[in-house]
Amino acid sequence: MIRPAGDIRVLVVDDSGLVRDLIRAILESEPGISVVGEAANGLEAIVKVASLKPDIVTMDIEMPVMGGLEAIEKIIAAHPVPILVVTALTGVRTAFAAVSKGALDVIEKPDISIENVKRLITKIRLLSNVDVSAHQLALGRKNVAIADSRPVQGMEGANAALVAIAASTGGPQAIHSILSRLPRTFPAPVIITQHIAEGFTQGMVDWLNAATPLTVVVAGNGDRPCAGHVYVNPAEHSMRITAQRVIILGDREPGQVYNPSCNTLLCSVAATYKKEAIGLIMSGMGDDGVAGMKEIRMAGGTTLAQDAKSSVVFGMNRLAVERGYVHKVVTLDKIPAELMQRVGTRV
Repeated sequence: MIRPAGDIRVLVVDDSGLVRDLIRAILESEPGISVVGEAANGLEAIVKVASLKPDIVTMDIEMPVMGGLEAIEKIIAAHPVPILVVTALTGVRTAFAAVSKGALDVIEKPDISIENVKRLITKIRLLSNVDVSAHQLALGRKNVAIADSRPVQGMEGANAALVAIAASTGGPQAIHSILSRLPRTFPAPVIITQHIAEGFTQGMVDWLNAATPLTVVVAGNGDRPCAGHVYVNPAEHSMRITAQRVIILGDREPGQVYNPSCNTLLCSVAATYKKEAIGLIMSGMGDDGVAGMKEIRMAGGTTLAQDAKSSVVFGMNRLAVERGYVHKVVTLDKIPAELMQRVGTRV
């Protein structure tokens, strides 16, 4: 799913000239990145993608003439290219709909802070390597039946009490695909840590809620995970589950490179649920979540990983597999059925 390495050619799409200038200045300050064109609306973007053939597009959502959502759909259909949605916090809910249209990720419009500049550059370098055509094929963007709720007798991990998911870049669209195919009667709570910028969690939760019969919420301090519910780690906090099976939110932990921390959640799940835990590590860069998967496996739980072909970035899941912490690698389209079989049914 990775194209050959080379200089990264970027098309910047935003109706604000000031924003385009800022993004251009940030990107062109980096060696190996060049802005080959700009567009002030979605219609211009479609024309320039066809003529300039950029390696990646940064796309605003709210624009005159043609908005980002329509432009993304048309670009992916005609000239598949990595698209990074760059949006203001006020447009987060709409921005996640762009992921359903084929965008690879969503990021907040940058300012001059070092952290935001670094985040934008990292995303550009990472996502520009994705072969979008291959990724779309692996995702299999078509209607798939809701997973069969019948368990497989004797399967390891049957009657699991909780499913814990760790994800980073490429995670939202994969999680959306999974949750949309789990039935309302799914007999175990699902808890998710997804690397995401502060202020974006509620928008992702609203987007996921519209796609699944399960109830998706931003996890709250003191919540008790229950079946039929999905709890998403708020970006501003680390999250763990206590021995009493209660969610506790804390400050971000010093020294953590990735936030919120997948390892913090998974290690607490391993300690609390032991053999009743299912850990699923998904698309993402870095190694966050790998140590947590090890803990779940050592505690007797079941560990699964998303496959390489459907991952935007086969990074953290790859490391977990290579280090022997994963029981089974599963293609994205088969994960819902795998989870249903492993959680079993409760009366």
